[in-house]
Amino acid sequence: MKLFVGLGNPGSKYARNRHNIGFMALDRIADDHGFGPWRAKFQGQIAEGRLGSAKVLLLKPETFMNLSGQSVIAAMQFFKLAPADLIVFHDELDLAPGKCRVKQGGGHAGHNGLRSIHGHIGADYARVRLGIGHPGDKRLVSHYVLQDFPKADGDWLDDLLRGISDGAPALADGDAARFANAVALRVAPPRSGGAAKAPPPADTPKPAPEGPIDAPDTRSPLQKLMDRFR
Repeated sequence: MKLFVGLGNPGSKYARNRHNIGFMALDRIADDHGFGPWRAKFQGQIAEGRLGSAKVLLLKPETFMNLSGQSVIAAMQFFKLAPADLIVFHDELDLAPGKCRVKQGGGHAGHNGLRSIHGHIGADYARVRLGIGHPGDKRLVSHYVLQDFPKADGDWLDDLLRGISDGAPALADGDAARFANAVALRVAPPRSGGAAKAPPPADTPKPAPEGPIDAPDTRSPLQKLMDRFR
């Protein structure tokens, strides 16, 4: 079993916050892949289903961000899961809006949700970093992440969430490259090549050489010999 954890804060007040993009990602996966209904357990909301051949548990902790680890460790202990079975979806200030990166292990970079998880299980788990951009001044970060996404961000946000859902089976299967490709196809689809190129022209006969064309030589061998000595 794989445990997908989305980070955010519970309640409608926070539902569209930048800090809740992890919740949004799990909601899209659950809707698109026919997961069971959300139900309260492990100090959070869980939904169960399958992604490809993998059984997957989705978890949205309801402990508030800075206590997310309490919910995560409760689920992991119940299902006897290891850190290698855990993938956490979270907002990332150091990535441009709409960017997505998969990371294995490493520090928490000051993210309170990751800091809490680190405190309970260590750092050896996978993360899906979802770019929300940076306000430009660290003093503005708290206010920035707790603001709703503006309407102008709606298109790229929807593309990103759809791409995450498209690639979720690959992620559950451990194929981070295929997951990243699925996201990229939604966020930055290849440009159309425009009108199809015309096929190369068929071979045309070579032009006849300039100058007169010699008539066939109808002389007999004897006549040819006689002509040589004239």
